[in-house]
Order: sequence, then structure tokens, then C-alpha cells
Amino acid sequence: MQDFSNAFGLAASLIFSADADLIEIIALSLRVSVSAVVLAALIGFPLGALTAVAHFPGRQTLTVTLNALMGLPPVVVGLLVYMALSRAGPLGWMGLLYSPTAMIIAQTILVAPIIAALSRQVIEDIHKEYDEQFRSLCIPAHRVMTALIWDSRYSLLTVMLAGFGRAIAEVGAVIIVGGNIDHLTRVMTTAIALETSKGDLALALALGFVLLILALSVNAAVYSLRASARRLSYA
Repeated sequence: MQDFSNAFGLAASLIFSADADLIEIIALSLRVSVSAVVLAALIGFPLGALTAVAHFPGRQTLTVTLNALMGLPPVVVGLLVYMALSRAGPLGWMGLLYSPTAMIIAQTILVAPIIAALSRQVIEDIHKEYDEQFRSLCIPAHRVMTALIWDSRYSLLTVMLAGFGRAIAEVGAVIIVGGNIDHLTRVMTTAIALETSKGDLALALALGFVLLILALSVNAAVYSLRASARRLSYA
């Protein structure tokens, strides 16, 4: 019990003293996860809008596939990206394996289906309200998609929040393609796993606390933004 209390005390001291290793790990985690979510949104929003608005052969199959890919096993994604980026793989010449870029690629593949599937539902619900108006004005599908994405932008922030939660908590794929290299590819989740296996509970707990604080802070910021937007729209 004493060791457990000491671990909590050391974790708090690491956080409040702004330990250099801790800050480095947090900064890399945010850079990788935010980059992956932004890239996934650039892929997922248009794809979600396309499946919500357009009618084309295979639309239902694409919708089912996107929903199924929300449960992609991270280790499988990590293995596929590893094979693609290894020296024997088709992208091996780029030398991206065991780098933050490889981690961003893996997280983007994991997050993009989530954003696409959830944004499809959001945009489809809004499209039902305006469908007749769009048809009467003969607005092209690509302009309808752009208008609906913009109109649902605050709801799509929540979709991005779900993607960020998936990315920031990822460990399986990033440890395969990143290697958990100190001062290069070590992020919060991989560091927590490593430090726990080494018995350094203080650093593991400190990173765990920061991970929880980040998740709460991002959630609070998004909901505050949506609440402010609602107040402005009613003003």
C-alpha cells in the first residue's frame, strides 16, 4: 500500500514539475493523434457525405463496409502498415517505418472509417430535412455535400472527438509501426505499457492521469463550442 501511495505522489510531482521526458511524450502523442484525426476527417467527411447524399451502385455495400471497419483490429492495421512500409514492402523505399509518420498513417486508417460512418449518419439526418428543397433548386450533388458538411459542422466536431478518443488511446498499431523508441516514437499509451512492465508505476500513472485530463479537456472544449454556437444561432 505504501508503494502504491508513493507512486501516486511521484506521479503528481512529475506532472507539476513539468518533467522533460513527460512533456516530450505528451507533445508527440498530441502531434500524432491530432494529425491522424485531421487527415481522417479530410477522408471521412467527403466519404460520409457521399454515402449520405449520392445514389450509386454499391452504396449500401459501402455503408455496411464503413460500419464494419469501425471495429478494425488495431494489431491487424499495424501489421498491414508494417508490411507496406518495411524494406520488402511496396513503400519501403520511403523509409517511414519506426517514425511518427508511420504512426500517423496507422492511426488515420483506424480513425477514417469511424469518422466516415458517423458523419454519414449525421449528414443523412440533415439531408432528409432539405432534400426536397435541394431537388427543387436542381443543386448538384457535390454542392449539396459541401453545404451539408458546413451546416452540420458543429455536430461533426463531436464525430472528430470520437476519432480523437480512438487515436489518443491507441497502442497496438502504433507500437508495431513505431517501435516505442525513446525520444523518437514513444507516445503516452506505449510508454504506459512499457513503464508498467518495468515496474515504474510513477511515470505510468503520470501519463495515465495526463491522458484522462486531455480526454476531459478536449470533450469540455468541444461541448463548450457547440453550446456557444447554439446560443449565437438563437440570438
